[in-house]
Amino acid sequence: MADRPVRKPRKPHTAQVVRTERLTPHMQRVVLGGEGLAAFSADTCTDHYVKLLFPSGGATYPEPFDMERIREEFPREQWPVTRTYTVRHWDPEHREMTLDFVIHGDEGLAGPWAQRVRPGETVHFMGPGGAYAPDTSADWHLLAGDESALPAIARSLEALPDGARAFAFVEIDGPHEEQKIDSDVEVVWLHRGDRPVGQALVEAVRALEFPAGRLHAFVHGEAACVKELRRYLRVEREIPREDLSISGYWRLGHNEDGWQASKREWNARIEAEQEPGATAA
Repeated sequence: MADRPVRKPRKPHTAQVVRTERLTPHMQRVVLGGEGLAAFSADTCTDHYVKLLFPSGGATYPEPFDMERIREEFPREQWPVTRTYTVRHWDPEHREMTLDFVIHGDEGLAGPWAQRVRPGETVHFMGPGGAYAPDTSADWHLLAGDESALPAIARSLEALPDGARAFAFVEIDGPHEEQKIDSDVEVVWLHRGDRPVGQALVEAVRALEFPAGRLHAFVHGEAACVKELRRYLRVEREIPREDLSISGYWRLGHNEDGWQASKREWNARIEAEQEPGATAA
């Protein structure tokens, strides 16, 4: 039997912070650039994402940054911690990548970093990943999510051709979190206020009168909300799986490390439970 090919480990990219901008009270923009992005590209999917690598346990890593060397020489608790963010914009001419961060004061890891980082600082990241772009052959589009999905939703709307029929719902904290999106599609901003996360989003999608024709949908955000919307779209509306990009970006009560560790199993279980015709075990 032939030996299986050995996959070469992916090398991280290195970039420098070019500029930062506070977009809204809870959204911070960081633009990365530099010669380290010469081999980087993120122009095929509107949900492209990268995994930022943050030092852990007070570690200082040798340069040039080398993940394999770090894993060999450092204890596991000092390996870099990853945080995943959507590429809001990629400018290949100037080699600049824009990332938008949801921030909650000093809570979390990446949000506080995005608030305090300054131009010239170095950033290491992996990627890009991604699998979705609006299918222009579809008759209409549905894009729904919370703040975590807003960069991908905005980029997707801006990628739609003029005149495309689309409905966009974005649940945010309040009117102060609305953003300008360069699209002729009118975004329905759902102001959460004191309501549970995802409640307004589920209600809005359920209240939508579905047009005739083939739907292509992008639905991402808090896991419990996405679970409910997936059931609605797959089971009640019987939308084909291949016409849906739908999964939880985060989960209440879990940081990214905890959520990523259980996400694949969670999604597989939900998918099995919610396939049309599935029966409860």
